[in-house]
Amino acid sequence: MPILNKDMTLCISLAGRPSNIGTRFHNYLYDELGLNFIYKAFTTDDIAAAIAGVRGLGIRGCSVSMPFKEAVIPLVDVIEPSAAAIESVNTIVNDAGRLTASNTDYEAVAELLAERAIDPASPVLVRGSGGMAKAVVAAFRGAGFDDLTVLARNAAAGRELAAKYGYRAATTDPEPGAAVIVNVTPLGMNGPDADVLAFSAEQVAAARIVFDVVAFPAETPLIKAARAAGRAVITGADVIALQAARQFARYTGVTPTREQVERASAFSRED
Repeated sequence: MPILNKDMTLCISLAGRPSNIGTRFHNYLYDELGLNFIYKAFTTDDIAAAIAGVRGLGIRGCSVSMPFKEAVIPLVDVIEPSAAAIESVNTIVNDAGRLTASNTDYEAVAELLAERAIDPASPVLVRGSGGMAKAVVAAFRGAGFDDLTVLARNAAAGRELAAKYGYRAATTDPEPGAAVIVNVTPLGMNGPDADVLAFSAEQVAAARIVFDVVAFPAETPLIKAARAAGRAVITGADVIALQAARQFARYTGVTPTREQVERASAFSRED
């Protein structure tokens, strides 16, 4: 890492509960690539003032996490299609005071669906209706999937999300049979729900692809069950690394290689 200097470019994150994940990911790559950048995590009680600071201080890039992903929309100048599609922002780029917002979560999920060449005719079951669920469901719609069910404990939120993209909603587990099952809830995440399987063993057995957006741990109970059953998987670690790499490229103009992204992702996940 270069010694702090007046010419160093600053990128930041704004989150209700900041973590070291993005800080370690971006700074690792700045160091490896010899870039005169530094990345720092922040939180705020005044998102409008924080975004004004990004603009006024010439902060190059700003990653946006909950609970600010929707609140920043009226504070920027340009909304790219990836953010407009789901009315949620996770990335802001500052070009001489002009703030452009995008959503690399959406882009990452869309890229992973294309990369895995999943048949758009496949029935899909998505558990969850929060902010990340919007990105996931919108990405499936954008990829041409017509048969999708949003399974949500919050019936109203589930119906709203499903209706927005022309899908079905449910509040109880349907019969096993979805070819693609996706967990977009905290089930399996480090914490009180760490041992909870987001889908039944029967749902896993019936699926061809199991997708869990939980990134910590990458090997959630659902992913472990899918591997044991011989099913193809997409992990939260896949998503978080790809979306961070897309942010990195926007901020720096440098696109890291897959190997560099994998190293930075592994470093970001170390204790």
